[in-house]
Parts: sequence; structure tokens; C-alpha cells
Amino acid sequence: MNLQDLVRRSAAEAPDRTAVRFAGEELTYGELDAAADALGAVLSSLGAGAGERVLVWAPKGIGAVVASQAVLRTGAVHVPAGSAMPLDHVVRIARDCRPRVVCATARDLERIRGLLDPDTRYLDLDAPVSGSGTTPRVSVPPEDAAYILYTSGSTGRPKGVTISHAAVLAFAEWACRELDAGPEDRFANHAAFTFDLSLLDLYAAFRAGASVTLVPEGYAFAPDRLVDFVHSERVSVWYSVPSALVLMLRDGGLADRPPPPSLRAVLFAGEVLAVEYVRRLAAWSPARLLNLYGPTETNACTFHEVGPADLERDQPVPIGRATAGNRVRALAPDGSPAVAGQIGELVVEGPTVMVGYWGQAPVEGAYATGDLVRTREDGAFDYVGRKDSMAKVRGYRVEPGAVEAALESSPDVEAAAVVVAGEGLAAAMTAFVVLGSGARVGVLGIKRHAARHLPSYMIPDHVRFVGELPLTPNGKTDRLALAVQAGPGRDREETT
Repeated sequence: MNLQDLVRRSAAEAPDRTAVRFAGEELTYGELDAAADALGAVLSSLGAGAGERVLVWAPKGIGAVVASQAVLRTGAVHVPAGSAMPLDHVVRIARDCRPRVVCATARDLERIRGLLDPDTRYLDLDAPVSGSGTTPRVSVPPEDAAYILYTSGSTGRPKGVTISHAAVLAFAEWACRELDAGPEDRFANHAAFTFDLSLLDLYAAFRAGASVTLVPEGYAFAPDRLVDFVHSERVSVWYSVPSALVLMLRDGGLADRPPPPSLRAVLFAGEVLAVEYVRRLAAWSPARLLNLYGPTETNACTFHEVGPADLERDQPVPIGRATAGNRVRALAPDGSPAVAGQIGELVVEGPTVMVGYWGQAPVEGAYATGDLVRTREDGAFDYVGRKDSMAKVRGYRVEPGAVEAALESSPDVEAAAVVVAGEGLAAAMTAFVVLGSGARVGVLGIKRHAARHLPSYMIPDHVRFVGELPLTPNGKTDRLALAVQAGPGRDREETT
């Protein structure tokens, strides 16, 4: 079995059961199955097939779900790109993975045509699918790639995390077992389709024959709307970054309303959720609370269910033990296994680990996450922090070097350094910018330049102009000194 089979199986068993809901619209499993087959036939005629990549640059909605399923049915690899991504970023992704077909709205197709390889084919997602063709049956080995999810790279070039059918399916099956998911469940999809959290929402639902309700993009960090969504959509399984839950509790009045009887489980991942908010969630609802951990390269490779003892801690809840048959361990600096109380780097091997980065050698053996953890007496782990400079901002993993590279591509910028200060919802990215001689650009100009080259979550929160960047004794940028300066504050036009 692979991801091609999930919707087909549920459609055969219960064609009239709702599969996907969005903004008052819904598709049954039978309708989703037929729509994916029809669109897949068109994609096949354009050259999509085993091993080829199909880039879907689309707004979040039922159409994007149909497109993803259509791509997989052809045997091709689904490369999602968010509709809000700037053209420059989408082009960099496309030039890296060289898609056979690009699917987008008519407006976006006009913007990207001529910027890619001459043999690239294009599919207008606004145009109706003619006929009722059926995608030719393609046998895809489970170990073959299903998705390429792009993360920020340290040089400004996006890195494509290549994920197999088997990896997504192993995680979905684990989630279904752990949550005891069934056809009556309603999963909420909060994450963008470019974010690995969305794989649980979609494929655990499809594996269980349940329904998934998509959170509109405009709701993602609108606390009032998210709280209303949980109630009106009768959500049973919620999964999001902690920032969304914090906003719902702090600004959306989540705990001021009785919990919906449908809610069985609240899952969170992507960053640390302060124990204060874990306590508030536990006091509000009897739903299970699960803390999931894992970089995109491994999906969620560990999890911990919150219990009474966790609510007495002053520290964040543990990231716990392995999921989905993975094997996780912490290695001390000398390479030996970290003992209880010792800090080490978490390494992972097993079913959910990526194939590799697109265009690079496959992963062999254990994958080193770059995250530092403390081994607990019970063999589980507490998260400590990053081994390198990578940081989390509002649930997204951001490599400061990628932001710096984009800023330095401006003719007005001589040098830039980016640091992230704070944790969780308070985490903010500050760019220290040295302007070139004669440059007159201001904060707004810097942010506009960033918006032309980077997705919205990578645009610096604050910009500070400086005469020069501080250096360490060995001549490298002194990021510790900048982190001290990057405390709470507004953008600063003046040069310091």
C-alpha cells in the first residue's frame, strides 16, 4: 500500500462519507476519488509520471487537495508551494526540482511562464477539467518519493526534503493507532500544505476514513476565528503549532467557552509550548494533550502525552519517546550514548526519516537532527535547543543565513546579519543591516525587498541599521553580541 491507495480504499468502502470540508464546501470520498482521477488523467497527458515532479502553486482549499491526490496517482512527486509565496521563491524551488508540470491559477501561470525550463508544461487550476478520464494505474514502490517539502537553506537556496510514500504512511498509521481514529472523527488542518504538520491532518484522516476540515489561510493566526472554527466545525482532533494555541487562549477566549464535546485530542508541534499554556489547556478540556517533536526531515519522530506530573513542572513538557517504529537516541559530544541527565544531539533512524535532500545523496544510517536534548531517567527526552544557529519563528524553521542572503541581494545593502531572540510566540527575527554608500532605503524598503524574495514567515520582524557588524576575535560576525542588542524593541532607522 502507498498514498495512492488511501482515498481509493475509503471511496470503495464509503463513497458518500465526507472526506474534505472547506469554507462550507465539501467533497465525499467518492467525489474526491473521481476528481483526483480526472485531474490525474490530464496530468498524465502532460507528462507527469513515475519519478517526475509536479509543482502545485495553489491557494489552500479543496482544489489543492484534489491536485495533490491527482499528482500521486500519476506516480509523480508532489511539490507544494503556498499561494502567498513570492514569485522569486517559487522560481527558486522550481529551478531546483525541475518539475515536469506546474499547476497554478491562471494569474500565477502568466507570472511564471518563461522563467523555467522550456520543456516545462503548465496546468491552469482555474480551468474546468474536461471529460471524466481515469488516471492510468501506476505501481509506485513505497520507498519512492511522494513529497518534496522545501525548507530554508543556509545559503539562501531552498532545500527540498524528499519524503517517501512509506514514510508518510508509517506516520499516518501510527497517528491513527495512537489516536484510535475512526470514520466519525473530524481532523482540523491548520498548517499550510508546505508544512509537514499537514501530512498528519490529511493522511491520518484518509487512512481512518475520517474527514479533514481545512482552516482558511486567513484564519491561521486569527484567534477569534480559530476558536469559532473549533466549535462550529465540531473538531475532534486539532494539530497546530503552539503559537496558534497561545493566541486562541490569550486573545481568542478559548478557555472562556466550554470545550466542544467533539474534541478528543489536541496535538502541538513545531516549537516549545510554555507550560503555563499547557496547564490552561488541561484545565479547559479533558481532551488528550500530545506534544510532538521532529524536524521536517523526520516528521514527528517523538511524542509525549501530557500527564498530571507535567503540569507541576516549571520546564516545558518532555518531547518523549519514539513514534512509528523509529529509533531515537542522544549522542554526547564524544559520540557515546548520553546517559540520564546528560545533554546530547538527537539522532533518528526508522520509517519516517526522509529519503534525503532533493538532488543530494540519500540518507544512510541515522539522521542527526542538530537538536540538543537531555536524556531523562525514564529514557525519554527533554528538548534543550538547537546545536547550530537555526531557529523557530511562529512554528517555522528559519535559517538566518537564508534571510541574510536575500537581504544582501539588494544593491542598497552592504552586509546583513540576522538573529532570533525570544522563545515561542515571543520569538522575533531582527535583521542588522549595513547600508552601502549613498543608499537611502529605510525599514519599509528593506522589508519590501525581503518580501520579493522570501516567504512571509522569513521576513524580519525588526530591522536595525548599523554602521558595521561586530566581529569576534577570529573575524566572524559576533552573533552573541547582536543577540544581546536584539532584545524587545521597534525597527530603528538610525545607524548605531
